[in-house]
Amino acid sequence: MLAGRRILVVLDNARNSDHVRPLLPGAPGCLTIVTSRDALSGLVAAHGAHALTLRPFDTAQARDLLVRRLGAARVDAEPRAADEIAGLCAGLPLALACVAARAAAHPHFPLAAVAAELREAHGSLDAFARSDASVDVGTVFSWSSRQISDEAARLFRLLALHPGPDFTLPAAAALTGLPLRRTRPLLAELTGLHLVTEHSPGRYAFHDLLRAHAGELLEERHTEAERQDARHRLYHHYLQTAHAADLLLAPHADPPPPPPAPEGVRPEPLADDDRALAWLTAEHAVLLAVVDTAAATGKERLACQLAWSLEPFFDRRGHWHDALTVQRTALDAARRLAEPALEARGLRGLGRIEGRLGLHHLSLPRLERALDLFGRLGDDTGRAHTHRSLGWESEQRGDLPGALRHNQLALALFRALGDRAQAGVLNSVGWYHALLGDHRQALTHCFEALTMLQDLGDRYGQAATWDSIGYAHQHLGRHPQALLAYRNALTLVRALGAPYTEADILARVGDTHHAMGDEDSARAAWTDALRLLRALDHPDAGRVGARLSGPDGQADVC
Repeated sequence: MLAGRRILVVLDNARNSDHVRPLLPGAPGCLTIVTSRDALSGLVAAHGAHALTLRPFDTAQARDLLVRRLGAARVDAEPRAADEIAGLCAGLPLALACVAARAAAHPHFPLAAVAAELREAHGSLDAFARSDASVDVGTVFSWSSRQISDEAARLFRLLALHPGPDFTLPAAAALTGLPLRRTRPLLAELTGLHLVTEHSPGRYAFHDLLRAHAGELLEERHTEAERQDARHRLYHHYLQTAHAADLLLAPHADPPPPPPAPEGVRPEPLADDDRALAWLTAEHAVLLAVVDTAAATGKERLACQLAWSLEPFFDRRGHWHDALTVQRTALDAARRLAEPALEARGLRGLGRIEGRLGLHHLSLPRLERALDLFGRLGDDTGRAHTHRSLGWESEQRGDLPGALRHNQLALALFRALGDRAQAGVLNSVGWYHALLGDHRQALTHCFEALTMLQDLGDRYGQAATWDSIGYAHQHLGRHPQALLAYRNALTLVRALGAPYTEADILARVGDTHHAMGDEDSARAAWTDALRLLRALDHPDAGRVGARLSGPDGQADVC
């Protein structure tokens, strides 16, 4: 029929490549356009087809669709409502068309009312239901989900339980309880039909409306026990991996060991602290969501353990506002469990982060209460770590003798326990000796600490100790030695990705250059420190900015 003719052939809603092949023109001169939920990779490989993935509409495109359906006057009269409708429809043209049809059928309805209707139904597809199956969003989604295998369909439904903005193959495997090698082809099925998208290498997501569709199918086809088991596996996947990462980032921390992982859960392998930091950075938003949902779904103990495992990461990266949120959640969860040991941990965790944010009127009483609870429990490790935190609090209040005393108490406890955390406390004792003017005693403690930390392979502890050594040399007037020590510290913290610590050291580098009369170098170091602190929204930015605020950009520096 097509021989010798120039025809445009449109094949709409193809199931797969085999569905299309018999309908391809056999003669030149014709063009075929195929639409499908499937990627149709077979046509690309065997027939030279050009693939074009259609993305959801952005805000401007969504508004254009609404203008075409409802008229510019109506959309322009309520621009914020129109944008909210676009967002609640996830940019999907069919969903937008359904909503536009409802709004067109009721021209007296404000768009704000239509948006409210969508908002109230968010989490389900009820607001998009239509009697005509061809334009009912849930029905159209089901056409895709019916094309996949039973195991892939089960994975699609279980993914509705994932609380984060995206997920990885290991997280999907945890939900199913299947090995990675069996989960990978299932995920490929879902991406092939665009039920989920691989928005960056190894990271997957699906639109809110598809999540709602998966959630409705989950409620229909899985018991509450099955849903709870899948959640349990998923939460443990993140807890087990975060705990392993915690031990790599802070070898001397004391996170409570997680319970044994349920069958089918395998934490991700983390070879070193660099890999641990990379995993935590990639999963940052997901981990926040897991802490919140675990606490809200009766998994309070797990929420506490995950929150406490994230402390070294938040501290190193300077994510203190996120840390404040999860530590509040953890303390609330610990109190609901009514276990003094968990409450003591929760008080200490929240007190630490409140102190970092300058909320000392809140942090000090929490830490003192934690110390009292650890003492009543006979937990000397908990007491030692809390004394360290109280030492830092004392320093912030200007009580340097108190800071030294708390750290000496922590050191004595750690030594009695034979705990390797004594290496880091040795540096802290040296640091407070330096702040009190006993710089030679400081160097004695710090070099002892440095040797221990090097033997332990604790790079973060080594960085802090080189910083202390630099400070002691600086105040002994040994400026070249101070700059060398600071340079060693900066090399380590930059490799480790610790912006607050880097800013703190840079401020002292600037002070040293200033003392040597090198104002250009001083200003450069202070400016770099200020940039980092402002990015972190940290209160120390004002202190560093003051160094640059004097005449000619110079400030008096002690």
